[in-house]
Amino acid sequence: MGTSQKSVSATDVQSITHELTRENKPESPIIQALQRQVANAFVLYANYKHYHWQTYGPLFRDLHKLFDQLAEDVLPTLDELAERVRMIGQDPPAHLIAAADLASVAAAAPHSTMREMVEEADRNLLVVIKEIRQAAKVADEHGDPGTVDIFSRLVQIHEKHEWFMRDMLRTGDGLCT
Repeated sequence: MGTSQKSVSATDVQSITHELTRENKPESPIIQALQRQVANAFVLYANYKHYHWQTYGPLFRDLHKLFDQLAEDVLPTLDELAERVRMIGQDPPAHLIAAADLASVAAAAPHSTMREMVEEADRNLLVVIKEIRQAAKVADEHGDPGTVDIFSRLVQIHEKHEWFMRDMLRTGDGLCT
């Protein structure tokens, strides 16, 4: 039994390469969405570490550990998103200033109460969730299943984090005002 292999011609390779290159220009909505989420992941990670370091009050131990876990959850998403940007031919925002400028979430406010930190985290997560869901739709419309897969998996991380923040705010959980 022989295996039939079809070879791809040089013309086919050039055509496919041209099509992918055209789709993945810096102004592409997929590239822009990926770069924005790289930037957001940078900011979310820094914010979680800020909250972790600034935790105080009766829930110190639990919140200190929670924010550290949230930071641990977000860190690998940063690399996965940045690698996807590189994989499809562009550069991720790798400088902190570029990431801060591109992010749609704000850096943590200094001198906040625990409640304010949780509220800020929740607001930022809602922004990221909305953007990732929209970006997954755009990637799907552009026939980019790899990016859809990444966004589909990563949005669940942020949705879980937002659930934690929302529940703490709803129940109060001893948060200082």
